[in-house]
Amino acid sequence: QVQLVESGGGLVQAGGSLRLSCAASGHTFGENPMGWFRQAPGKERKLVATINSGGSTYYSDSVKGRFTISRDHAKATVYLQMNSLKPEDTGVYYCAADSRTKFGMTYIAPEYDYWGQGTQVTVSS
Repeated sequence: QVQLVESGGGLVQAGGSLRLSCAASGHTFGENPMGWFRQAPGKERKLVATINSGGSTYYSDSVKGRFTISRDHAKATVYLQMNSLKPEDTGVYYCAADSRTKFGMTYIAPEYDYWGQGTQVTVSS
């Protein structure tokens, strides 16, 4: 059974930092793009960052320069380092993997076929 399990969410003050982790089991996704999405209350799920198998990255404009996505192939884990957090970063963060794309990038939610359960991030002002 393929699973993505996120961890590292929590409550932090504005300006603080958090590091999210997403561990894959049942499939390493070593050749596939993986991404982090954020869903704020009452809003649609939006891409925060994505990384391909070679380590190339893409960030949404709202997090560029503050967040860093990385992956450890040996551990089948993707990370999201979040610095200079703002209240508008609050939401449930989901890890996702696109098993149907190899060596490329995936930018939209419907193209990801595996999802984690989500981890809550709350940034207080």
